[in-house]
Parts: sequence; C-alpha cells; structure tokens
Amino acid sequence: MDHTEPYALEVEPLEGRVSDGEWRTRVQLAAAFRIASHFGWNDTIGNHIAARIADAPDTMLINPRGLGWHEITASSLVKADLNGNFIGEPALRPGPAGFNFHSCILRMKPGIACTFHLHPLEGVVVSALEGGLQFFDQSSCALYDAVAYHDFEGLAQEAEEGPRIVADLGDKFAMIMWNHGLLTVGRTIGEAFEFMARLIAACEVQTRVLASGVAPRPMPPELGRHTNEQMQRRWANAPFGDLEWKMYMRLADRLDPSYRS
Repeated sequence: MDHTEPYALEVEPLEGRVSDGEWRTRVQLAAAFRIASHFGWNDTIGNHIAARIADAPDTMLINPRGLGWHEITASSLVKADLNGNFIGEPALRPGPAGFNFHSCILRMKPGIACTFHLHPLEGVVVSALEGGLQFFDQSSCALYDAVAYHDFEGLAQEAEEGPRIVADLGDKFAMIMWNHGLLTVGRTIGEAFEFMARLIAACEVQTRVLASGVAPRPMPPELGRHTNEQMQRRWANAPFGDLEWKMYMRLADRLDPSYRS
C-alpha cells in the first residue's frame, strides 16, 4: 500500500510583508475562490480568477495551477505584472491559457479590477447551444442585452487571442465563450463575482426549462429590458453586487477563515 503523503505546497505567510492594499486584494480574492468552490462552480485545479492590486494597478494576483479552489489562501496567490512577468519566484504558476487572457483584459481595460473564468456544467451546456443564453426569470434580467460572445479558438494560450476577447467583450461585464465556458469582469471583485453568480444561475434555469419537455415561455424582450433598467437604477451609485459581496465575505469567514492566511 502506498503511504506517500499527499503533495502539500509550502506557502510563506505574507500578511504584514506586503502593502495594505495588496493584502486586502489578496484576502478578497481568496474569499472568491473559497465561495465559488463552496457553490460547486469549479472542482478542478483549472480555471482562474484574477484581480488588479488595489494600490499597484499595473500588477495583478491570480491563482496558481495546482491548488484546488477550496484550498486557495491569500498568501498562495501569484503576483505578476500585466505584461506577464511574475514577481518573485512562485512554486506553482497559473495555466498559460488563462494567464494570457486575464492579464490582457486587465491591461487593456484599466477600469476593470477583476476577471473571472470557469467551466460550470450549465454554462458549458449553454455555450454549446445555438442562440446562446435565453431569459426566463427575473434574476437573469440583470444580464439582459449585457452578454457578449466569443468564438472558440482552442486553448486560449496564444497571446493574440487576448485582444480578440477584449474586443468581443466591449463594454459588457459578462461573456459566453462558445463551446467553452463563462467569463465575467467587474470594477470590483464582488461585482465580477455577482455577475458570474447571475450568469451561472441564468444558464441553470435555461437548461432546466429546456429539459422539462414543456414548451418554454421566454421573457418578452421589452419586459427583459425594462427589468434590466430597473435593476441598473438600483446599483447606479455603487458597483453591482456590493451588498451581496459583503454577505459572501461573511459566509467565507463562517465556512473556513483559513483563506485569510
């Protein structure tokens, strides 16, 4: 019987050794990974969330490939500049495909602070359906006329694809990558997280409605747009999902505060 100990990454605690702005970004980004894992959005070592460091906007944090999202901590996140150069000597590095387009989005869109990409089952299903996302419920109206699309080009490890993703995203905060998965961005980590939560939920509603075998009742376009306008007035003075993000942070603390280490 093999009694070899499972691989463990030795992570040097960084609290007090980096700026206050960087540490705050690290803690919030680690919380995003833990809550996404808790919701079952990602159960592999793949996929990434990246965030611009609050007081050093030309640098970013991203998860290393090799750690599950359930074990990410503030200190285990990898630091890099927006041109793809790692800062320090990380034991593990992010996957090249994800790192390429996350860094490109943050470099080309200075108003964006966070990028979020994953392959939840419901999102992959919708990405493979002709016509893309359909709208059937109130919650999904937060995304009405607000979802971009990007053609599948294989593994997104070619540097040239990043600008095409940015061009297709335009001024939107959510994207379905055809035959691939989901992408959201935000002016804060919480905003990108809440857009992803709404996008995954909308995909799940769609797949369940279409699987019911009953004729679907899509949202009338004029009602979808009206509801979206109502929602936009509610978050006009703050990033989308600001209150929800405070709740998610409290949830992360209750589940396992070790993410703060």
